[in-house]
Amino acid sequence: MHSISKENYLKTVYHSAGGSGEQVATSKLADKLEVSNAATSEMARKLSDAGLVNYARYKGVGLTESGEKIALQVLRRHRLWELFLIEILGMSWGEVHDEAERLEHCTSDTLINKIEEHLEFPKFDPHGSPIPDREGNLPAMPTLIPINQSVAGDTYIISKVVDQSSELINHITSLGIHLNSKIMIVDKLDFDESVRIKIGNEVHSLSKKVSEHIFVSELNNQDKI
Repeated sequence: MHSISKENYLKTVYHSAGGSGEQVATSKLADKLEVSNAATSEMARKLSDAGLVNYARYKGVGLTESGEKIALQVLRRHRLWELFLIEILGMSWGEVHDEAERLEHCTSDTLINKIEEHLEFPKFDPHGSPIPDREGNLPAMPTLIPINQSVAGDTYIISKVVDQSSELINHITSLGIHLNSKIMIVDKLDFDESVRIKIGNEVHSLSKKVSEHIFVSELNNQDKI
């Protein structure tokens, strides 16, 4: 098994590129990993020598086929653990991210395959993210948009929440937002790019930072709140 730092680096490159395979600036990776630019570049050189990333100074970092395979394995373990912790152990979706962060690095393929089988081969984790299968293939995703790209007056379903921050999950949970919640976009404010949403009879304001991490799918007009 690869070191935790290497696995986290590869996973962060994958996340930062949105799974597109594009190059990611080392400064962006440094911010996400909360390490120095020098440390980020040094790790990029090591992983490049190992054939796991493509790295060129001033051009950023991109995953090779081998590097992407490892990143997807880490994501697979993380997302299956999240689902197991919620469905089997009854933990909240705000609790499971940090636990899965630790477990993703010390779980064998044999154990994670058993967990997948016990959960009846799920396609998505509790936050709506796709779970790679044993070969690293991802299920088809519905068309989603972040809430900050939604249209005022339209109704949507919460379909995915980017779950890197337990603080974010706990915040939106306190507002009554859950996966598959039905919401209506009340309005969007240009001056601070916040979005006001209606859930049931409650209206809440989401900051630009929060709304960028919540993804929705649109409902038919007859389903509007």
